[in-house]
Amino acid sequence: MLTRELIGRLPKAELHIHLDSVLRPETMIELAGAIEFSLPSHDADALRRFMLVDDAGDLEDYLRRFDYTIPLLQTPEAIERVAYEMVEDAAGDQIRYLEVRYCPSLSCREGLTMAEVLEAELRGLARGERDFGVVSRIINCSLRHYDPEASVEIARISVAFRERGVVGFDLAGGEARRPPGLHRAAFELAAEGCLGITVHAGEAAGAESIADALHHCHADRIGHGTRLYEDPILRDYVRDRRIPIETNITSNLKTRAVARAAEHPVRQYYDAGLAVTLCTDGWLMAGVTLSDEYWLAHTQLGFSRQEIDRMILTAFESAFLPWPMRQDLLAAAREELAGLP
Repeated sequence: MLTRELIGRLPKAELHIHLDSVLRPETMIELAGAIEFSLPSHDADALRRFMLVDDAGDLEDYLRRFDYTIPLLQTPEAIERVAYEMVEDAAGDQIRYLEVRYCPSLSCREGLTMAEVLEAELRGLARGERDFGVVSRIINCSLRHYDPEASVEIARISVAFRERGVVGFDLAGGEARRPPGLHRAAFELAAEGCLGITVHAGEAAGAESIADALHHCHADRIGHGTRLYEDPILRDYVRDRRIPIETNITSNLKTRAVARAAEHPVRQYYDAGLAVTLCTDGWLMAGVTLSDEYWLAHTQLGFSRQEIDRMILTAFESAFLPWPMRQDLLAAAREELAGLP
């Protein structure tokens, strides 16, 4: 019998999670007090309830909650603290490998450079890795509404930090009428710099955005990919080339990309042979842990323990890490999974 408690004990890898969507409410209150930033509530439980998005009409509406977290990430100390606490919380959910997404220019509002932002984030992740044993790396994001030249600058510093812990480049933000191909120059630079590339696509926009990410932006993985079903030929292309889909069931519910968990297309993608894994997108706004996502997949979509193990291993296989390191993490995860009932 598969239980929530057992899922909580399974080793996991989290490939799609944003730094600015994991702040602890208690930390938000302390950071806000230090800079006299006004929050909707200074009670941790009430703030947690507010930050949990249950009232968004679409992706753009969902993203407005970040107006309360990004202003708190404007000092090296705050960035390092949040990154460290993120690793601690990941360890509590038995996450063994963590890829953290963030747009570093979002923390440059008060004078920090992107290099200083990355250095602070890396310090927090490295300290967390030492203390909690969670291997952690960074995926830098640009945002769709940015001028393409700004994306080029983010890609350039991402390549510069490749040997220091930045393993990937991504494009996030509102998808409507903003195809990823507009930022093609940034993706070219990231690809030439040998970074892993993942693109938010097929969440608020259709399958054409996934095609654009694959054919024009060198995507190695697809973030969300919810609407891939709209193009069966493209779906088979993704399957045949083993392009991983970073699936976010609860987040897709929050943004109205799907109406009900039981209707999420990840079930049909898995059954069709695609390489899929589960992710959370944001612990604070989605209100879930990675264990919660796997439990939801079991209870609402009928995923068995064997299928859950397969999705977990797919995450380790798909990490933007050197292959020898991936093999080590994969072997350890496989052994640990085999040792659990």
